[in-house]
Amino acid sequence: MRVIVVGCGRVGSSLAARLAAEEHDVRVIDRDPKSERLLPPGFQGRVLHGSGYSRAVLDAAGTAHADAFVAVTSGDNTNIVSARTAKETYRVPVVLARIYDPRRADIYRDLGIPTVTSVRWSVLRLHQMLLHRHLTPELTFGNGETLLVRSGLPGYLTGRRLADLEVDGEIRVVEVTRGGRSLLPTRSTPAETGDLVTFAVASDALARLRAFLDKELGS
Repeated sequence: MRVIVVGCGRVGSSLAARLAAEEHDVRVIDRDPKSERLLPPGFQGRVLHGSGYSRAVLDAAGTAHADAFVAVTSGDNTNIVSARTAKETYRVPVVLARIYDPRRADIYRDLGIPTVTSVRWSVLRLHQMLLHRHLTPELTFGNGETLLVRSGLPGYLTGRRLADLEVDGEIRVVEVTRGGRSLLPTRSTPAETGDLVTFAVASDALARLRAFLDKELGS
């Protein structure tokens, strides 16, 4: 996956390093050449210096072919403009942004751009939003270590016990919405077509849940 990260501060550099270590194609943009020092030695991504909303810089970063774009500079205005440019001009499929002033959230929401505000777990949250988009957390606890996520179930699971989806210490089924009504499942409750299931999941087990559901879908 090609990811453009605008802003090489603590959040941007940490996210870029994590994605590059996972062998994603990462392009980092920052105005300050000194910001590159925050990246780890041997960083495998590309670094470009300039404005995150400059067409020339964005073209050089290959934004037209990007799968995702993350705006995490220290300025809300810069993040808004660069994220909007990525979404509306380059049609990047996934665009995320960090904001400092929660009152600006409505601006992003109107543009269809998901945001992250918390400083303490921005990297974790952005990483989850990039790689687990169909398992977007409904609620988080602590600093994001435990999540509540909702997902429809693939037809292949129909008839199996919902308890079979659980993994000790990692994944729990806590609620099912069936036919518009919510219920708390027992150990013997079977899955039915159209079920929307709420999982409590450890953040580091989110990939396992996604892989399981994708595997059941045959993808």
